[in-house]
Amino acid sequence: MSAMTPDTLSDLLECVAAFGRSLDERFDPARFLAEFSARSQRLVPHDYMLIALREDDGQTFSLFAEYAGRGGVGGDTRRYTTAFERGGRAATESFALAPVFGGEMEVIADMATDDRFGEASACRATLGEAGLRARLAVPLFAGGHVSGALVVMSAIAGMYTDAHASACRQIADLIGPFVETVVMLHRERRRGERLAAATALAPILGASLKVGDVLERLGEAVRPLIDFDTMGLALRAADGPGFDGSGIIGVRRPGYATTPAVEDYSTLERVSRGEIILVRDARRELDPGRAGDRYLIESGDRSVLGVPLLFGEESGGGLFFVTAREHWYDESDVEVGSAIAAALVLAVQHQRLAEQQQRLGAVEAKAQKLERQVASLRTALDDRFGFDAIIGRAPNFIAALDDARKVAATGTTVLLTGESGTGKEVLARAIHHASARAEGPFVALNCAALPETLIESELFGHERGAFTGADKLKRGRFELAGGGTLFLDEIGELAPAAQAKLLRVLQERRYERVGGTTTLEADVRLIAATNRDLERAVAEARFREDLFYRLAVFRIHLPPLRERGDDVLLLADRFVRQLGSNMGKLEPGLSREARELLVAHSWPGNIRELQNAIERALILADGGLIAAGQLGIAQRPPGDVATPVTPTPGLERPTGVRALGDLEKQMIVDALHRAHGNKSRAAAALGLSRTQLLRRVRRFGLDA
Repeated sequence: MSAMTPDTLSDLLECVAAFGRSLDERFDPARFLAEFSARSQRLVPHDYMLIALREDDGQTFSLFAEYAGRGGVGGDTRRYTTAFERGGRAATESFALAPVFGGEMEVIADMATDDRFGEASACRATLGEAGLRARLAVPLFAGGHVSGALVVMSAIAGMYTDAHASACRQIADLIGPFVETVVMLHRERRRGERLAAATALAPILGASLKVGDVLERLGEAVRPLIDFDTMGLALRAADGPGFDGSGIIGVRRPGYATTPAVEDYSTLERVSRGEIILVRDARRELDPGRAGDRYLIESGDRSVLGVPLLFGEESGGGLFFVTAREHWYDESDVEVGSAIAAALVLAVQHQRLAEQQQRLGAVEAKAQKLERQVASLRTALDDRFGFDAIIGRAPNFIAALDDARKVAATGTTVLLTGESGTGKEVLARAIHHASARAEGPFVALNCAALPETLIESELFGHERGAFTGADKLKRGRFELAGGGTLFLDEIGELAPAAQAKLLRVLQERRYERVGGTTTLEADVRLIAATNRDLERAVAEARFREDLFYRLAVFRIHLPPLRERGDDVLLLADRFVRQLGSNMGKLEPGLSREARELLVAHSWPGNIRELQNAIERALILADGGLIAAGQLGIAQRPPGDVATPVTPTPGLERPTGVRALGDLEKQMIVDALHRAHGNKSRAAAALGLSRTQLLRRVRRFGLDA
């Protein structure tokens, strides 16, 4: 064979240039190689020509193109390769190309007997069936590295000489850069197509987050982009460490775990940490000591591509592609797989966001409903406990209400004074509901209703085991009233020890439970009330002076009912309506005589006594107007208008400006006189319990 002539070289260059000019179109490697083969026959006679591309992993090669007059002998054509269109990829060892990819030219006189094909027996058999005996292979260089190989074969053993080898090398040097350029261009085009298709997957995945639904749609969409025998998905739950679900499509081998344990699969464990997994040969790279890895190996799986589903910085699961062929996935597949995973994450995020918005919408609807209910309850509370719910138009009572309205907006401690039954707790509730603490609790405690041994425990709570019988922790009234108002009625009945402790709380705004050492904050507004003359009690050393001034920052006195004029009729009408409605009485009312008696009565028990009288009358009334006799209160002697309450004979009422203590004592004496000494009846008339009356009797020395 002669050296390459100018005409032959021109033909080859024209062939390369013609196809080079068409690179912007769809390039056909097979057509190129068919023409190139025909033009190079005079230089290197052959029955078969192949251009092989060396893959980056160094273990495999793929077909750029082949031309065979005797029929193709190409490798596996079952996948989309990193080249373009469908091509084959095979192990380098299977075609005995390792030396060529190492940069050596190789001439084989007879492949049927050459030892270099000993590890490629399958290939030798295939070539033998095709009748091919001699082979000449030279490396293709581009940019200083081996990019592939040009291989020619002949049916004549010993066909190729040194001259053929020299000519083949010249041809390889001519087409090497061209092939590299074509491959780079089309691989980039193919890469762009695959990535564009991958990023457009999110809408295709739909609205369901069920793994089975997602896998079916995803499998159909990605098969043209990335090849697999089996595709698996593990999606971690949005609100916990477990999985929402897992599943596979494709080849389903017996024993596959539908809910795999992370620790059984090294691939799943690594992907769960956010790593990308590229396994080219499972037998060499997986851990047979793990049940899941061992299962993959024994099932014949060889190549595994695993990409994490990244939700921000955290892995929310993994997407896996598995095939029985070795060295099947490469870095381009990693890029495409990652794009598919990103599209899947986007779809999952959109669906989870939609579900979250639905949940938030439901929660917001519930919250709005609760707000409306709270507003309704608030209105009801205001109607029941607000200042507008308090009845009275007597000037002295209106003055007390005005003072209460003014102090309500502040956090100032308030001391309410007045006889029993004048509505001190009602006014305290109104102050609370008009204050900034209205959303907090209103907690009331009657200091006279508890023995001295329990009052501290009630006020401040106690720890478990603080004393005999304290078998569990108890929160005191100060703690229960946190953020709200604490109302202490009959504050004058507090024992000295409790007075001292209360003073400390008011000064420091801190306290401890009985038997405890933990300091608690006293976040309460204090309103105290008394029917005693605390100034006299201070003078008589029965009440601490420093505590009195702490309590009496703002004092409001509630006048007794007998000093409020026609307010008694306003109150009576309300009680008639309210109590009558509760009892099922139809439109009850008060007779003229009953009204006159209500105005004339002295009301030692004040509003409480009035309410009891109306309730008794409603029980006795058969319908229509309430008669005076049904009220159960004593009538005044005719013409007696100067003295509001009939005094006990021989005992004069104090005149002028009287101390509250003297007035209270006189009221008790009058009640006992009318009840003929019966303390239970006297207590009921005064609106007190029998215990409270006995305590006052002893205090005023009336039990002698």
